[in-house]
Amino acid sequence: MNSKLTSILGTAALLMSVASAHHSFSAEFDSNRPVTLEGTVVKMDFVNPHSWLYLDVKGPDGQIQHWSVEGGAPGVLLRNGWTRNTLPEGTKIVVHGFMSKDGAYRANSRDIQLPDGKKLDTGSSYGKEVPKEAPKK
Repeated sequence: MNSKLTSILGTAALLMSVASAHHSFSAEFDSNRPVTLEGTVVKMDFVNPHSWLYLDVKGPDGQIQHWSVEGGAPGVLLRNGWTRNTLPEGTKIVVHGFMSKDGAYRANSRDIQLPDGKKLDTGSSYGKEVPKEAPKK
């Protein structure tokens, strides 16, 4: 009986830790704060449950801002035409997305535009079109 209870509690703890690692869009990002980021790729992490893009963006004061941009899961990106080599370090891109609620240099991406003009869907957990009037950062 003791091993059965231990097994049940262990499974419950594992499920709670997985659930807490994954969040809804509205828990962290603000759909009323669209953002357009023009910057240079520092790194792209294909990790679950969300991929992360790290981008250096020149701020209005000329200082470099280090942004973290959330995307969809790696499987979603692969289905949308991505590969692990889509965004090599140093690539200049434009990201359309939504700001974090806490005002940090963090956003949820809707899509990215490559230097050749090609757009790729980033598998955002927010399904609406980004307004064209999003301010540039």
